[in-house]
Amino acid sequence: MAATLTAWKFPNPEGAEHVEQTLLDLQKQGLIQVHDAAVVSWPEDRKQPKTKQLHNLAATGALSGTFWGMLFGLIFFVPLLGAALGALSGALGGSLADVGIDDDFIDSVRGEVTPGSSALFLLTSEAVVDRVHEAFPNGSAQLISSNLSHDDERKLREVFEA
Repeated sequence: MAATLTAWKFPNPEGAEHVEQTLLDLQKQGLIQVHDAAVVSWPEDRKQPKTKQLHNLAATGALSGTFWGMLFGLIFFVPLLGAALGALSGALGGSLADVGIDDDFIDSVRGEVTPGSSALFLLTSEAVVDRVHEAFPNGSAQLISSNLSHDDERKLREVFEA
C-alpha cells in the first residue's frame, strides 16, 4: 500500500499537539500505521509557526528532520527544524515535486494553516481515514492530503535518508 502524506488542520494553536496519544491508540487498534509525524503550532501573536517532530510516533526508518524542515520551509517560507535552505531549496523543492508533494498540496496547506491554528503532518499507510478523523476531539480537524505511490515514497526516502 502506498504512503499518504496528510496535514490535519486544527482551529487552535494547541490542537495538533493534543492528538499524539490518540494516534498511538489508533496504531494499537490497527487503524493507522504512522511512519513519521510532525506538528506545526502557530499562536495568533507569532510571526512564524513553531514546529517539532513527533519521535514517539515515528517508525523505524522515519524520515529525517531535514525532510520536515524543507517541507515547512517551502510552506511557511522559513527554515525550520534546522534545515539549511539556501542554495538547496530549489533542488530539494524540485525533489519534493518529483515524489508527489506538489504545489497544490503546498498551496493548500499554506492557505489553511495560518496564525491561530495548528497542523499535524503524518506520513502514513493503512489509514482508515474516517475512523482517524472521528477520533480527533470534536471532529475539529480538517484533512489536506497528497497520496504518494510506492515509487514516490521510495524516492522520498532516497532524497532524505538520514
